[in-house]
Amino acid sequence: MSQEHFQAAVDYVLRFADYERLSRSAIVFDLARVEALLSRVGEPHLKAKSVHVAGTKGKGSTSAMIASVLTASGYRTGLYTSPHLLTIRERIQVDGMSISEDEFAAVAEKLKPEVEAVNRFNIMGELTTFEILTVMAFVYFAQKAVDFQVMEVGLGGRLDATNVVRPEVCIITSISLDHTEVLGDTIALIAGEKAGIIKPGVTVVSAPQSPEAAAVIERVCREKGSTLIRVGREVAWRDHRQSDSGQSFHLKGIRGNYKFTLPLLGEYQLDNAAAAVAALETLANQGARITPQSIAKGLLQVHWPGRLQVLQRHPLFIVDGAHNDDSARKLREALRQYFRFDKAILIFGASHEKNIATMVAELVPLFSSVIVTRARHPRAASVSALEAEFSRWGIKAEAAEDTKSAIEKALTLATPDDLICATGSLFVVSEALEYFSD
Repeated sequence: MSQEHFQAAVDYVLRFADYERLSRSAIVFDLARVEALLSRVGEPHLKAKSVHVAGTKGKGSTSAMIASVLTASGYRTGLYTSPHLLTIRERIQVDGMSISEDEFAAVAEKLKPEVEAVNRFNIMGELTTFEILTVMAFVYFAQKAVDFQVMEVGLGGRLDATNVVRPEVCIITSISLDHTEVLGDTIALIAGEKAGIIKPGVTVVSAPQSPEAAAVIERVCREKGSTLIRVGREVAWRDHRQSDSGQSFHLKGIRGNYKFTLPLLGEYQLDNAAAAVAALETLANQGARITPQSIAKGLLQVHWPGRLQVLQRHPLFIVDGAHNDDSARKLREALRQYFRFDKAILIFGASHEKNIATMVAELVPLFSSVIVTRARHPRAASVSALEAEFSRWGIKAEAAEDTKSAIEKALTLATPDDLICATGSLFVVSEALEYFSD
């Protein structure tokens, strides 16, 4: 096939309702559509063993760690994540390799008549872009005969398209306020949506949570008869050592004690790693061939771009996909903890529906200069709105009409010993990655 076939397939998938690009209030979330489509294509989601990962922050990193270890353990492993940074193909991977353009086009072509049939007869509305991509992942993983499929929840959990799997283990990473227009405006309501992935009798691993979120998860586990493993209680890390290229730590797991090295930065990644290891130990207890050596190898090899990623040194240029107040605070703490620099310059762009005020409040203590910008995304907040938010803190932010201009402006302002950080949205991060890959 050709590049044209691939682009036609992408255009077809993106023409449906897409909650990553449009208003989520216009989309009815319902599993009946995706179940109807899966039924028409032979229930591919049931062909492999599944690991299901929900949460507000860290679910992508945790999913990537689990998939990397399963591959290192000798299993053919599918990984489904969202959103993507540079190409939609990143969302569907087998053993660390993205689906090819030809394969993407072929799977989309196979699904097209089934999608049209479901849309004709389903009273719950048309399939969404995310639902179609999720079924594409299941079909591709079945074609590749994967042993395990690691599925990252797109939004929430209870009504997310991935919640059709019958998982071997569930993981819930850190929960904080996000997507409140769909999931609810309290931690307890959001935790209830995330806990919707918990299945009767299936072990659940939880990252450290606020008391409100922990109470909901513990209650649902009791109701479902599910064993709960908590990071910080049943599993815990200690003796953390870091550099600007990675970190090492000791872990008390449910099967033993370990020492691991992780190439991802940020102390919060240790909570994610502990949750991943607990899930992998659970699979080992169920008979999977996962050893301390394969866990160590998989963690050492994990690749998850766009999160505290160093793109350049002298000046340091770092990108991070922080997009709420909790992740912005963790980013600020990590920059202070891991890096040495004179002046810090912030490039900031965000989606308009985010709580921009709380993100700005977390970031302003660190940065002496601010450049606000707008990603090429329909949900991106206007530059003037971002300028106004920083002005409330007495900061006159410079305006840049796009991410490329913002980067060039920051590089002009910086000396070799300074730090530049682009954050606020994964869309800004993806455009920074584009800039440095050209």
